[in-house]
Amino acid sequence: MVRNLTLGCTGITVPQNAFGALPIQRTDMETAVHILRKAYEGGMRYFDTARAYSDSEEKLGNAFAGMRDKVFIATKTHAKTPEGFRKDLETSLAKLRTDYIDVYQFHQAEQCYRPGDGTGMYECMLEAKAAGKIRHIGVTAHKIEVAYECVESGLYETMQFPFSYLSGEKELKLVEMCRERNMGFIAMKSLAGGLITHAEAAMANVSQYDVLPIWGIQRESELDEWLAFMEKEPVMSDEIRAFIDKERAELAGDFCRGCGYCMPCPVGIQINNCARMSLLLRRAPSAKWLNEENQAEMMKIENCLHCRQCTSRCPYELDTPALLEKNLADYKRVLAGELQV
Repeated sequence: MVRNLTLGCTGITVPQNAFGALPIQRTDMETAVHILRKAYEGGMRYFDTARAYSDSEEKLGNAFAGMRDKVFIATKTHAKTPEGFRKDLETSLAKLRTDYIDVYQFHQAEQCYRPGDGTGMYECMLEAKAAGKIRHIGVTAHKIEVAYECVESGLYETMQFPFSYLSGEKELKLVEMCRERNMGFIAMKSLAGGLITHAEAAMANVSQYDVLPIWGIQRESELDEWLAFMEKEPVMSDEIRAFIDKERAELAGDFCRGCGYCMPCPVGIQINNCARMSLLLRRAPSAKWLNEENQAEMMKIENCLHCRQCTSRCPYELDTPALLEKNLADYKRVLAGELQV
């Protein structure tokens, strides 16, 4: 059975199996509400969304109307000004159909906001908390040094950061820092942007740590896979450990996680797919990736301006133009029958 986990000093105690609501923005309202309610009925209690996820907040609001006290809802603001912060917060409260948010987070923080730093952003969090509109102050980050600084500041109650069995020593250090400081750690991208396809191994890995994974769920079949672990949680076995070691060897080094923060591209390249096409073809072989539509998308790489806007935005500091060129070369070899996947 999945164990209950307390999210640091927040006191929020939920099963170590939570719902990431970014993908449900791609489904219709009726389907999303059905999936969210089924997640609750199956035992999930923590639901993560963001103002940036189009209508995800509205879908959560519709799903949990009249039962707000039975779930924990986290959302985020990407605002960079106090005015934007207050506007986002009021919009989120309205869309979620609630008068409070359990965990309110700075979304993909580029810096550690502090009282008196001149931005007024942390003061907005304190103001919202004093007004009862938020209960806990959190932050999400993609850059490890920013994450370290936020944890060391002691100003935040939760840290949300990518964490999976592909994570390295830096991420493990971050998990330990949070544990030592009684700060809740929320694990995003525990499937590495779709590159991890072995749910049992992913679950067995996170169960070893004091982290709350938020699985990105779009389809009911995906939800069913995670809910199955509520009664029978995977444990780290020699077999799973050997599988993870093989995965780490295959995916060692720089690879695109598909987060999409690098976009939009000036020439319209779908970077979040194109920069990892070789891995997608190898790990989930499908005629879909070789159809005319995807061929046309891949050929856009030939129009790359090498402006490096994508590189400057990449939270993992990847050389994205070089990755795109490598993936295009592999793709052409697959199309020509010179490379088998």
